[in-house]
Amino acid sequence: MITFILLAIIYFAFISLGLPDALLGTAWPVMHTEWGLALDSAGIISFIITGGTVVSSLMSGTIIKHLGTGKVTFISCLMTGLALLGFSFSQSFIWLVLLSIPLGIGAGSVDAALNNYVALHFKAHHMNWLHSFWGVGATLGPILMALSLDGPLSWRGGYRTVAFIQLSLSAILLFSLPLWGKHQALVTQGSDNHTQAKKVQLFKTKGLLFALITFLCYCAVEISIGLWGASFLVAKSLTAEIAAKWIAAYYGSITAGRFISGFISIKVKNTDMIRAGIIAAIAGTILLFVPLGQQLTGLPFVFIGLGLAPIFPSMLHETPNRFGKQASQTIIGYQMASAYIGSALLPPAIGLALNRLDMNLFPALIATGLVLVLIASERITLQTKASR
Repeated sequence: MITFILLAIIYFAFISLGLPDALLGTAWPVMHTEWGLALDSAGIISFIITGGTVVSSLMSGTIIKHLGTGKVTFISCLMTGLALLGFSFSQSFIWLVLLSIPLGIGAGSVDAALNNYVALHFKAHHMNWLHSFWGVGATLGPILMALSLDGPLSWRGGYRTVAFIQLSLSAILLFSLPLWGKHQALVTQGSDNHTQAKKVQLFKTKGLLFALITFLCYCAVEISIGLWGASFLVAKSLTAEIAAKWIAAYYGSITAGRFISGFISIKVKNTDMIRAGIIAAIAGTILLFVPLGQQLTGLPFVFIGLGLAPIFPSMLHETPNRFGKQASQTIIGYQMASAYIGSALLPPAIGLALNRLDMNLFPALIATGLVLVLIASERITLQTKASR
């Protein structure tokens, strides 16, 4: 019973992790117009948030060692809730910049803590479903923002609603703290917790550099669609409210795809799921070049989301098979760091390029990123097979 309750709490915590991720992208077409800001100013906010995520992720090992996963999750959720509440009351761009720091730090800590805890104490399909619950949050965020954009509070109401959800969850996490200690004692009975991790040499471990490229480019694609997809659709003459709903559908397709992939992974190899997902996402991107009519302009994002769905969890789950169990914990840390760096640097760069050149280049940039993911992923498979 303790395990079931704690797993449910972890899933809900991952919903809270996904809730803020697409808020900025869906609200930005209205926000930058209201404040007279350049389109690519959102890239600054995105960079700061993801930069904070990178820093807190790198420090998460030390923090978790001193506070424990339960307390880190509670504090992180509280930080993000308060930061989002601050967003809703902000009167200038500088406040968004300042509040992005605790928002990023809180998100990085809880992400690293929960991924590590599930990897250590739960089965592989739980990891797939864990990331589908992130998608639930990432889907609900744009939906709530779209509803708020129709109301008197506009984007402020969307941020305020998500903030209250985060703060409510932090209260639940506070009362659940004793469960973490009980579960930790339960799962460590009779187990060996002193296994030494194998040292990893970055440039000598076959396939590792390509693995880092894969995570970097994958996250650049996924985050860029969430950040700039609504602006692309608005440039195609859709309203901000309808564009936000299509981005919600994009995250919804990732969520549904990851839930289904949890079952498919029982029969299908991770490498096959990764390959099929990348090819499907590329096919969806090609549809962005096709004039589908105004009502279906955002439909390709749904196909892209379904393709992206199995890639990230399958790459994480395949890590022990590719690099060995002793090295997997260290390499997963490298991969997550690469993913965060890709999220921090490339989406703002893409926004800068789109603002300086042409928003119609958006599909070409996404397609380029996905092709790089495919090439790097296949290189990992070849090199790690050769080293076995």
